[in-house]
Amino acid sequence: MRTIAVHGGTPLQGEVSVEGAKNSTLKLMAAALLAPGVTRITNVPDISDVETMGEVLAGLGASMTRHDHSLEIDATELTSHEAPYEMVARMRASISVLGPLVARLGQARVAMPGGCAIGSRKIDMHIRGLEGLGVHVETGHGFIHASAPHGLKGKELTLDFPSVGATENLLMAAVLAEGTTVIENAAREPEIQDLAALLVAMGAQIEGAGSPVITITGVSELHPVEHRVVGDRIEAGTFLVAGAITGGAVRVRGFDPRDMDIVLTKLEQAGCRVQLHEDGATVGCAGRPMAVDIQTLPYPGFPTDMQAQFMALMALAEGSCVITENVFENRFMFADELTRMGADVRIESHHALIKGVAQLSGAPVRSPDLRGGAALVLAGLVADGDTLISDIHHIERGYERFVEKMRALGASIEIRNN
Repeated sequence: MRTIAVHGGTPLQGEVSVEGAKNSTLKLMAAALLAPGVTRITNVPDISDVETMGEVLAGLGASMTRHDHSLEIDATELTSHEAPYEMVARMRASISVLGPLVARLGQARVAMPGGCAIGSRKIDMHIRGLEGLGVHVETGHGFIHASAPHGLKGKELTLDFPSVGATENLLMAAVLAEGTTVIENAAREPEIQDLAALLVAMGAQIEGAGSPVITITGVSELHPVEHRVVGDRIEAGTFLVAGAITGGAVRVRGFDPRDMDIVLTKLEQAGCRVQLHEDGATVGCAGRPMAVDIQTLPYPGFPTDMQAQFMALMALAEGSCVITENVFENRFMFADELTRMGADVRIESHHALIKGVAQLSGAPVRSPDLRGGAALVLAGLVADGDTLISDIHHIERGYERFVEKMRALGASIEIRNN
């Protein structure tokens, strides 16, 4: 069993560059199915989720060739409309092939998704939206079967919640629909804007991406292009918090700091020094941070993917604070592991009540999910003694060379093959 071993106590210093965004790359790969031919995607992170999505695409008849941080996806001929359970269960983002398949092939059979156990993340909005576009959807025996033998028809759609996944799936379906589709209460994340930029380059007609209302005028066909993935703002935030929690100063390059405005603001409120750059930001923190309340919300609110990292920081803060999780109901599983390290965290429904402590203690802990695992590494960086984190495959799903990058900033950290 592979584990990450961390010896705490060293302030992190230096500079690190982030990779392309995981949350964007996987959807761009799915979007490549819409355009017959070879689509090239650059700035792709070398993470296990990309390999898993490549297997999903291969099962549909598309081929993927990797050159360092670039992918070439040949979707000239799709031979299947089914994404089977053994692939989809490993990664929830696989559900994003549903929209492209039904748009291009007129049908799709996709297994109910799996991935991190951080909440049900129901796909009702995906299904209702596709039905609004004229797709017949049946669910049963663990599969979603969607068919539109006469093509998709544009329509005004309103999402109950600005779901990123539903917005992406409906956006990819609507680009080949007949007529105009309007998605109201759409997600506004930078990754949505990145997907829309790829689709527009392919020949789609999209207006309003990044706003609550997206308008798509359907076209008859799309063509393959080359596209660079936007920088990973969540990876960036993780390293910025690493600098803050250890009392050091870390400069992170490769992302747009405007995409993390609320996180940087909260770090400033916690007493950290924040300096913005054109291609990133620097965060440093001297002494214990001050307690700051946060609540996760869809973009531009505080990202749920940064909640665990911020909880690790707040566990050491002066004073008490409340973290409210409004996006995923099971995302506090990480808190149980953090309390094993001496944190004072009490969970009440979707609130975490945190009373800061002066010191954490190294302990054996288990990574419950992707971001929770990264946050445990952050806690280990400042804990007294050694922390051993197991189930690190969760971390490797979303961070490229995580341990190596931490070590380059001065962390005492290694991967052990136990």
